Amino acid sequence: MTPSSTTARDQGGAAKAAPPGPTPSRARRRSRWPAWGFLAPVTIYLLAFYAYPLYRNVELSLREYTVRSFVQGGAPFAGLDNYRTVLTDPAFGPTLTHTVVFTAASLAFQFTIGMALALFFHQHFPLSRTLRALILVPWLLPLIVSASTWSWLLNSDSGLVNAALGVVGIDPVNWLTSPGWSLTSVIIANIWIGIPFNLVVLYSGLQAIPTEMYEASALDGATGWQRFWSITFPLLRPVSAITLLLGLIYTLKVFDIVWIMTRGGPTGSSATLATWSYRLGFGNLLPEFGPGAAVGNLLIVMALIAGLVYIRIERRQHLR
Repeated sequence: MTPSSTTARDQGGAAKAAPPGPTPSRARRRSRWPAWGFLAPVTIYLLAFYAYPLYRNVELSLREYTVRSFVQGGAPFAGLDNYRTVLTDPAFGPTLTHTVVFTAASLAFQFTIGMALALFFHQHFPLSRTLRALILVPWLLPLIVSASTWSWLLNSDSGLVNAALGVVGIDPVNWLTSPGWSLTSVIIANIWIGIPFNLVVLYSGLQAIPTEMYEASALDGATGWQRFWSITFPLLRPVSAITLLLGLIYTLKVFDIVWIMTRGGPTGSSATLATWSYRLGFGNLLPEFGPGAAVGNLLIVMALIAGLVYIRIERRQHLR
């Protein structure tokens, strides 16, 4: 017997004696278990705090709930009657208008002032970090503190704003108790609270723009305004879009500021869909849970439409 045949026989025996390894499909299944383990907490959180409450709110809007049936169950199915009740209510039109005005004005001023401050702090002058930290204070304060502060500042009798107006010879304004000024008052407070968020996000976007582009444009003789429209604003479009989207979603559901400052009054002059939903469900002696949930679902649909529009715009930009 030759040495080569002996070696081949030994190798064949070793191959037969070795235990079979795991198949590729079994190994792939094993590798998925850690991934599912990491996804499980997030999935449970989303189901418990997002999916289930959303399902309950939709179910609430499709039934005729009373206080008794809300606790014990057994509410009759109403279909879309609650939505018809809300859409045909005389308060729906003015409340929707207030919501749109409140959201549009807040976004416009928050974004514009936030952009101006971001450009200002992008110059990196002395004490810029300290001033930037101080501007973040309104964003860090609890909303109840911010709303209470603005209620005190805009008080008709003892507010600092009317005191300052009196110094320059302007008559006091009933900021919170006048139907013509109540919505403006809550818009001012919401703008003040939202400016720091816009500043932080836009300032981060400015940090990502290469300085070489500004240096090249300066050599070409471009002015500051030309550099902003030709370099800064186009490169900040993705950041600006997500900032406006998040601001829109947040502003649509603002409740604390309006409720603490004016409670949606007087005579509904500052009511938004968020405050109206709360008033229907919890602010009356006989709660209307179904219509209140229907108004809340309308807010969700508005936010969802804004998100879908943003996704569509982003896809078109990527395709270009």
